[in-house]
Amino acid sequence: MSDAATPLNLPGRERVTWRKEPHRIVLAALAGACWPPLILTLPIWRPAADNWLPGPEMDWRLLVLLIGLVAVPGFMRLMERERQRDGRPATRLAVIWRFLLYGGLLAAAVAAVAALIMSVTGSLEAGTPGRAAGATETTLLIYGVGGLPIAVLVGVSYALWAGFCVAFLAFRPQPEVRDRLGVMDRRKP
Repeated sequence: MSDAATPLNLPGRERVTWRKEPHRIVLAALAGACWPPLILTLPIWRPAADNWLPGPEMDWRLLVLLIGLVAVPGFMRLMERERQRDGRPATRLAVIWRFLLYGGLLAAAVAAVAALIMSVTGSLEAGTPGRAAGATETTLLIYGVGGLPIAVLVGVSYALWAGFCVAFLAFRPQPEVRDRLGVMDRRKP
């Protein structure tokens, strides 16, 4: 037999279960929310003094960090409900894939809502209907069409980090169950 990689022996395909220690779950959520590009750039390029508080002028890195502090535990809760319902995700690879899906969808939704809010506020601030249409068009083109792919890439990258943190910190390998009576044999008689 050769050591060739097959879909069954790829890394991350072993069955996993949640860890019993609650501090490991909290550590996984915090580590997942602390995406290294955000944490490393904050001391290098410090936000201005008035950009630390929530509002329209808040630094985008702080806003993304706040979203991550809410989203990572939220995604973990969604996965727990899914595991209780049908036993999935059952592998580390599946946990990471769930985070990629949830993170990409959340990033797209947040970027779309932000573009819509900015276009509405821009059109309300314009003086004439022509300027309002121009402001709406420009805002939707820049933030909706141009910014949406970038937001999704950032969201998927952030979710990949969070997925790895959760998969390796909050889950442990599930012990093998011995088939004592032969009822779990998958071969047909």
